[in-house]
Amino acid sequence: MADRSAIALNSVTMSYSDNTLFRDVSLQLAPGSFHFLTGPSGAGKTTLIKLCYGELQPTEGRVTLFDEDTGHMDRDAIARLRRRIGVVHQDCRFIDHLSVAENVLLPVTVSGGNVEAARTDMSELMNWVGLNALSDHRPPELSGGERQRAALARAVILSPDIILADEPTGNVDWEMSLKILGLLIELNLLGKTVLCATHDMSLIRQAKTRVSTRVLRLRDGAVELAGAEL
Repeated sequence: MADRSAIALNSVTMSYSDNTLFRDVSLQLAPGSFHFLTGPSGAGKTTLIKLCYGELQPTEGRVTLFDEDTGHMDRDAIARLRRRIGVVHQDCRFIDHLSVAENVLLPVTVSGGNVEAARTDMSELMNWVGLNALSDHRPPELSGGERQRAALARAVILSPDIILADEPTGNVDWEMSLKILGLLIELNLLGKTVLCATHDMSLIRQAKTRVSTRVLRLRDGAVELAGAEL
C-alpha cells in the first residue's frame, strides 16, 4: 500500500529548557511534493528538519514518517527508515582523508549495502552533480558549491524517497544556487519528496517558475502556509 504521507507532524511542540521553539505545529508533506521551509534565523528550521528524519523527538505531539510513528520506534528501526531519507546538512561535513567518491559512498558502506554495485553507478551520479573530474580529490580541495553538490550526491546514493536540504545554498553564489536548485527540482520531477530550508526568497521564486511548490513559513513559534505574495 502506498504511503499516505511522506512526513506528517501532528500537534508538535518543541522546547529546550524554558525556550519553546514552536508549539502545536501540524503539517503534512505528500509523497512527491516540493516544500520550502523559510523563516528568520533561530526560528527552528534546522530543528524541524531533524524531527523529519528522526534525529530528534518532539516534546509533545507526534511525528510520522511513511505513516510510521517515530515515537514508537527504537534506534534500529529509525536507522532502517532513514535509508529512505537523504539529508543535506547545512555544514555538510566530510571525512577529509577519504576521496570525494569514497565520502559519497559512505551511506552504502554504513548501511551494509552493495558497495561494488554502487561504485558501478558512481560515475553517472558524480556526472549528475558535475563532479566527475573531482571524484579522486579530497574534500578540502573543493569549493563551497562543490561541497554542497557532493553532499547532495551522498544524500541520494541510496535512492531515497525523501530529500531534506537544510540551507543548501546558504554559502554559495547565485549561479551555484541555481545549479543546486536545479538538481533538487530534477529529483522532485523523478517523484522524490523534497523539503528545502532556505532564507532566499529569490530562490523560491525561481523554483516556482519550474515546478509546483508550497512554502511553509516558520515564525513566532508557528508554521503557516505562505501566500502568493512570494
